[in-house]
Amino acid sequence: MILRNHRESLPSAMMKVGTLARKTGLTVRTLHYYDEIGLLSPAHRSEAGYRLYSAVDVARLQRITSLRHLGFSLEAIRDCLDQPAFSPARVVQLHLAHVKEKIKQQQQQQQRLEVLAAYLRTAGEVPVDKFIQTIQSITMTDQYYTPEQLETLHERAQAIGEERLRRYEAEWQELIDAVRAEMNKGTDPASEAVQQLARRWNDLIEAFTGGDPGIRQSLNTMYKQEGPAKASRGMVDEAVMAYIGQTMKAAT
Repeated sequence: MILRNHRESLPSAMMKVGTLARKTGLTVRTLHYYDEIGLLSPAHRSEAGYRLYSAVDVARLQRITSLRHLGFSLEAIRDCLDQPAFSPARVVQLHLAHVKEKIKQQQQQQQRLEVLAAYLRTAGEVPVDKFIQTIQSITMTDQYYTPEQLETLHERAQAIGEERLRRYEAEWQELIDAVRAEMNKGTDPASEAVQQLARRWNDLIEAFTGGDPGIRQSLNTMYKQEGPAKASRGMVDEAVMAYIGQTMKAAT
C-alpha cells in the first residue's frame, strides 16, 4: 500500500523505521535485517518507499523480541510465529515465566551472598566452607551440562510452566519419602511395591530430561561426582540412592 500524501502525513498508528527503532531501543539495521529475512516485513510503504510499521507489526515485533530473549534463533522464530502455540498471549506467558525464574535464581543468589555479608559484618571473616558452598552453588550446574543442554532444560521448564514444575518438585519429595520408608522397613528392592516406586522414579527423570540421553548422562555424572546430597540439594542421601539403584538392577 502506497500513501500518496507528499508530506508523508502518516496515520497515528504508523511509524517509520527510525521512529520505531528509537522508541524500542532496536537499531534501524536490525529492523531492516528482519525485513530482509522475512521475519518482520511491514505491509505499508510511504510514497518515498519508506517502511511504515502498523500496530500489528509492532505486536509481531514484541513476540520476536520476547522469543529472542528466550534464546530462540531467528530461523526458529520465523517458524514459530504462525503456530497457535506461539500466540501473542502464549509468548508473553513464556517470557513472564522466564523472567520469574531469573528473579527466583537471583533471589537465591542474594540469600547466599547475604549469609556471606553477615559473616563479614559480625566475625570479620567467612569460613572457607561457606565460600566453597556459594561457589559450588553458582558453578555446579554449568559444570555438568553443556550450554545446549542448559538451553534445552530451560526451554522445557518454560514449556512445562511454573505450576507443573512445583508439582514435580512435590512429587519428587513424596517419592523419595516413600522409597526411604520402604528402605527403613527392610523391604526387598525386588518387591513389586518398590519396583513401582522405581518406575515412578524413572518417569520423573524422563520428565526432567525430556528423554534426552545426553542430559540424563550429565545428570548421572553430577550425582556421581558431587554425591546425591549435594547434587539434589539435600533431597536424596547416599542410602536412598543405593537402595533405588538395587531396585533398578533387580528389574533388569
